[in-house]
Amino acid sequence: MASFARRALWTLPLASGLARAEPTAAPPTASPEEDGQWTMPAKDYANTRFSGLDEINRDNVRNLQPVFTVASGTMVGQESAPIVVGDTLYFVTPYPNILFAVDLNAPAGRVKWRYNPSPASSAQGAACCEAVNRGPTYADGVIYYNTIDTHTVAVDARTGELRWKVKLGEYSRGETMTMAPLVVRDKVFVGNSGAEFGARGWITALNTRDGSIAWRAYSTGPDSDVRIDGSFNPFYPQYRGRDLGVTQWPADAWRTGGGTVWGWISYDPDQDLIFYGTSNPSPWNHEMRPGDNHWTNGIFARNPDTGMARWFYQFSPHDLWDHSAVNENIVLDIDWEGARRKVVIRPERNGYIYVIDRTSGEVLAADPFVYINATSGVDLRTGRLQEVPEMTPTTGSVMRNVCPNAPGAKDWSPSAFGKDTGLLYIPHNNLCMDWEPTDTSYIAGTPYIGVEPRFFPGPGGNGGGFFAWDPVARRKVWERTERWPVWSGAAATAGGLVFYGDLEGWFKAVDSRTGEELWRFQTGSGIIGQPTTWRGPDGRQHVAIMSGIGGWIGSMVSHQLDPRDPTAAKGWGNMMGALRDITQPGGTLHVFALPR
Repeated sequence: MASFARRALWTLPLASGLARAEPTAAPPTASPEEDGQWTMPAKDYANTRFSGLDEINRDNVRNLQPVFTVASGTMVGQESAPIVVGDTLYFVTPYPNILFAVDLNAPAGRVKWRYNPSPASSAQGAACCEAVNRGPTYADGVIYYNTIDTHTVAVDARTGELRWKVKLGEYSRGETMTMAPLVVRDKVFVGNSGAEFGARGWITALNTRDGSIAWRAYSTGPDSDVRIDGSFNPFYPQYRGRDLGVTQWPADAWRTGGGTVWGWISYDPDQDLIFYGTSNPSPWNHEMRPGDNHWTNGIFARNPDTGMARWFYQFSPHDLWDHSAVNENIVLDIDWEGARRKVVIRPERNGYIYVIDRTSGEVLAADPFVYINATSGVDLRTGRLQEVPEMTPTTGSVMRNVCPNAPGAKDWSPSAFGKDTGLLYIPHNNLCMDWEPTDTSYIAGTPYIGVEPRFFPGPGGNGGGFFAWDPVARRKVWERTERWPVWSGAAATAGGLVFYGDLEGWFKAVDSRTGEELWRFQTGSGIIGQPTTWRGPDGRQHVAIMSGIGGWIGSMVSHQLDPRDPTAAKGWGNMMGALRDITQPGGTLHVFALPR
C-alpha cells in the first residue's frame, strides 16, 4: 500500500488562476499576516488554514523527522486541531474531553498540565458518531472548548485553572457538543450536535467574561427564535415570509427538526458578519417532514453582537440524503466576471462547490466536483438544487446507487486555501449508497433516523481523494485518488506544501502546485484530525497531527464492529470492515520538524 497514492496521482494543466494580476485573496482583516502561531483550528477568521511559514518547503520536506509524541490516553476518534500560542501547544481529547497543555521549550513535549472537565459518561450514548471533539480556540489568555455533555469551558491558558463552565443543553434529549468554538471580540460562538436524535439546532453567543448567554438563535421555529427581523434580507424569495421555520414543517415537527450547528464558523470583520452552516433536518426519512424544512441544511450570515440574521441560503431544501450543511465557509475576495466580489466558497456535502456573494447570499456558481446522480445541478436564477425525480426515496423500498452518499462528497473535514496559489485544497469522498427509508417515531434521547443506509465506493472503485481547485476557472488543477475517503483536514503553507492524512495512518506532504507526494510518515492509526504548523521557541517550523481512527468514518475500527452487518456504523459496515486489518485504534499527537 505504500506506493498506492503515488500511482494514483494525475495532474491537470495549471489553470489561469495561478497568475492573475489581482489574485483571489483572503481579506487581511479576516486573515492577517503570519505571526508564527496557530491559535484557532481554522488558523484565522477566513478559515484559510494557511501558514506563511516556509522553512519546511518542497525542496527539503523529504527530511522532515518526528520531534516528539504525546499520548492522549484515549483510543477513539482524534479530531482535534492542535493549536499553538507562544511556547505552548494545546489539544482536546475525545471523551473525557481532557485539555492538554504541552511545553514547546526544550526538551519539547513535556505536558505542563491537563484540565479534566469530568463530563457525564452517559453523554457518550447520545453521540451520533462517537464522542469526538474538534478542538480548542484561544483568545486573550483563555482557552475555550466544548464538552460532549453540552458544556462550554474557559480555562486559563497559562495555569490550566478553570475560569468558568456553563451548561447549554440536555444530553438526555440527544443534545451533545463536538464543535470548535470561535471567538469574536467579547463573544464565544458555540453550537450543538444531535440531529440524529431529533435535537433542535442552535448557535449560542456566550460572553467571554463569565460565560453568560448573550443570545441564542435556533435553526427551526418562529422568527423570534431564529432571530429574524426587519434587517433580514435574503437574496432569494423562498426565504422571505413570516415564520417559515414553522410553516415549512408539519405541525410541531420543527420542535424536533434538527438543523444542529456542529461545523465551522467564519467571520468577516469588514462586514461584521459571522457565517455558519446548519445540519440535516430530522428525521432522515424525508416523507415524515414535508416542506423545505427551514432553516436546516443552509448557511446563515449573522451580526455577531446581536445574533440577528442578515441572509440565509439553503443548499439542500427538504434534504433527502442527510447532506448536513456544516462545512467550512472560506472568506475570499475574488475577480468575478470583470468585478471584484466578496464571497464565501463552500465545498458542500451534496457534491457542489459553491461561490456565494457574502454580502447578499446570491449563488454565483455551483460546480460538481464528484460524480452525482441524485441531483442535476443548481438553478442560479432561483438558487434551488434540482432533484432527479426518479431518485426520490419512498418508505419500504430501497433506492439503489445514490451518489453521493449520506456523508456526502465532503463531510466536515476542512479544506485549505493557498494564499500563494489562489487554489483550494479539498479532501473528499467518492461514495455512493443504497438508501432504505423506514418508519420511526420520536422518543427523547433515542435515535430518530428512519433510514437504513449501506455505503460503497463510487465510480472508479476508490473511496475518495484530495484535489486542488481553481475557484475562478471553476475546475480541478490536480487530483490524487485514495483507496479510502479522506477524512482529515488540510493545511497549506508558503513553502509550497499541503499536509493531510489518510485512514491507514499515513501523514503526507504534497506539492501545492502539482499534487506530487513529497513525504509521508506512518503514525500507527488512521488519521481524521486536522494538521497545523507553527514556529517554535527554538525558531524552527513544526508540523503536528493527531492520529487516531474513529468518528463516524472509523468506528468500525475503534469499536471493532462486525463487518458482516452492512448497516453497522450507520452505513459504513458495508465497506469499512477491511480497514480493521490495515490500521488500529490509537490516540497520539505527532510533531515533526527538520533536523538541526
